[in-house]
Amino acid sequence: MAGTLAEKVWNDHLVRRGSNGEPDLIYIDLHLLHEVTSPQAFEGLRLAGRQVRRTDLTMATEDHNTPTLDIDLPIADLTSRTQIDTLRNNAKEFGVRIHSLGDADQGIVHQVGPQLGLTQPGMTVVCGDSHTSTHGAFGGLAFGIGTSEVEHVLATQTLPLQPFKTMAINVHGELPPGTTSKDIILAIIAKIGTGGGQGYVLEYRGEAIRKLSMEARMTICNMSIEAGARAGMIAPDDTTFEYLKGRPHAPEGADWDAAVEYWRTLKTDDDAVFDTEVDLNASDLEPFVTWGTNPGQGLPLSANVPVPEEIADENDRIAAERAIEYMGLTPGQPLRDIKVDTVFMGSCTNGRIEDLRTIAKVIKGHVKHPDVRVLVVPASARVRLQAEAEGLDQIFKDFGAEWRNAGCSMCLGMNPDQLAPGERSASTSNRNFEGRQGKGGRTHLVSPLVAAATAIRGTLSSVADLAENDPSFANLDIDAIDGSPLAPLDPNLIVQV
Repeated sequence: MAGTLAEKVWNDHLVRRGSNGEPDLIYIDLHLLHEVTSPQAFEGLRLAGRQVRRTDLTMATEDHNTPTLDIDLPIADLTSRTQIDTLRNNAKEFGVRIHSLGDADQGIVHQVGPQLGLTQPGMTVVCGDSHTSTHGAFGGLAFGIGTSEVEHVLATQTLPLQPFKTMAINVHGELPPGTTSKDIILAIIAKIGTGGGQGYVLEYRGEAIRKLSMEARMTICNMSIEAGARAGMIAPDDTTFEYLKGRPHAPEGADWDAAVEYWRTLKTDDDAVFDTEVDLNASDLEPFVTWGTNPGQGLPLSANVPVPEEIADENDRIAAERAIEYMGLTPGQPLRDIKVDTVFMGSCTNGRIEDLRTIAKVIKGHVKHPDVRVLVVPASARVRLQAEAEGLDQIFKDFGAEWRNAGCSMCLGMNPDQLAPGERSASTSNRNFEGRQGKGGRTHLVSPLVAAATAIRGTLSSVADLAENDPSFANLDIDAIDGSPLAPLDPNLIVQV
């Protein structure tokens, strides 16, 4: 039978098909762990006298609670220190591989899996973290799971699940200059809403998607969860294979050839039927930013803050009123006039080497706005080392930015990198809920290009805005940014602690 990409991966991992309303039982290829959602799961194993069934398919790293400064010192916050110590102890007791602070492969779990080649096409990948959808960029079925499910996978390497519905998101045409994958996904979420993908696996298709790098594809799939979806996927192709080849856990020799032969079958059949389809014209897009308190409250940067009285739907109007009040904005205010206090460049959405190269190209030879604090946080220690090998760190420092160690950092208020109440940020992360970056903090989601321009002007800005007053930006060739992926493991690189 004809099938979609999601259906093919699902069927390839079917251990037992459910009957009479029971869920299917699905085999899990890769289980990723971090310090926040795993302690209760390990305790459940301990109380039941069970072991981790497949330690070779399980990997842990420290990311949410980790500091990004002074990583050689004891973690000051008691809760954070306890969670990280607990993960380390559990990993040791149960024989699970872990990458801790100071390890060259420590970092955000959704960066570490791909850079090590653990994430591969056709896999089922789970983690107790909603942004596990990132890994779907490789053509796998990847999704976040709850704590009880984490325990179930640790104990059995399987998961009972009801089949998902499928949605095709067709992105036609080509992106205009200065517009990126982050703008695509923000536009999609604004179009279908934060609940539009509920119960679905989203498959991103079309000319604009095929032209994206692997790192840009990860950005797209990362934010699928912000549309309410269970997962996001992109069919693997030569771009995928080029990224994976030579990585530590990628197949080699004849195994590589066999893997690629299988991976090329992982695409939706021409006569397959999706439960629903959405179309978007990439050529109509421009830089997008969020103005409100959920990722669906976004608009083109050229727009104004909505006027609630002009919103017909009562629920949308009430939500807009609340969001505008929390964000401290004025209805009808041009988005380009919004001043920010902080620019955060990082997270599992946009903290990869390509993102850092993009930011560095814009800011090189310039200095940040004097009223803006700028944090640049690589998604992994490996990304940090690569950036330093390319001299990007010096560009950030000369600009006046703070260059940090790897971690989730200011994406969420679970570590020292937080906004103060009332502070406003332009953030390359994925969530802008009330208090997400610190109690009372106000967050605008943006692309790396918008983040860089905002750091220079002090208000939400695009590179085109910079060019109005500085001819050097008019000649900036964003398309010429080095798109080569993060280099495979170099054993000579070590983290400087």
